Amino acid sequence: MNNKVHCFLPCRAGSERVINKNIKPFANFRHGLVEIKIKQLLAAQRIDQIILSTDDLQIIDYAKGINSPKLMIHVRPAELASNSTSTDELVKHARSLISEGHILWTHVTSPFVNAEHYDNIINSYFAATKSGYDSLMTVTPFRSFLWNKKDPINYSREKEKWPRTQTITPLYEVNSAAFLASTNVYDVQQDRIGRNVHLYELDKLTSHDIDWPEDFLTAECMVKEGICQL
Repeated sequence: MNNKVHCFLPCRAGSERVINKNIKPFANFRHGLVEIKIKQLLAAQRIDQIILSTDDLQIIDYAKGINSPKLMIHVRPAELASNSTSTDELVKHARSLISEGHILWTHVTSPFVNAEHYDNIINSYFAATKSGYDSLMTVTPFRSFLWNKKDPINYSREKEKWPRTQTITPLYEVNSAAFLASTNVYDVQQDRIGRNVHLYELDKLTSHDIDWPEDFLTAECMVKEGICQL
């Protein structure tokens, strides 16, 4: 297997919580999140190809104006672009578009994961595969008091009723900024991660994900205040 890294960037039309979320103006970017993400991915030295899978005509029109051999536009069929399309279906879709190598799955809704981050993630992935890992997933460590309806689930009150949060063994939130695995993993596991996943930690600011209107506004403020680098 070769070491080429193909980026799968799904970007469907019809966002329900934030209308036109992927391409509406964001901060000083006329074409919004998709403009930011494509520029970041093009600048990443370890990414060999970007496959933009979308049914959004505005995004397609914008992407056609980008002159780069690294960018390939795939017009996603309607049956894979509804709000009922499952991630499992998209896993098969991504694999059908990429014949060999490694698949980096990312989203425009992580605007603060920039070119430098992607290069570091890819380098970490290949280093991890030498140690027996078969895939990588970005996560955000979570150290807080977590309970189910009856008991704490990440610390023991028998040992210490209120431990310092920094001493709690962290749980990890999947932030969906990046998933990275070989096409072999996609074939065997039918998934974008394998059985032995390397967890790559991102801090809360870098991993900020835009899902709700307040997330969009918060991210704009972070850009305007220079809190995070795009």
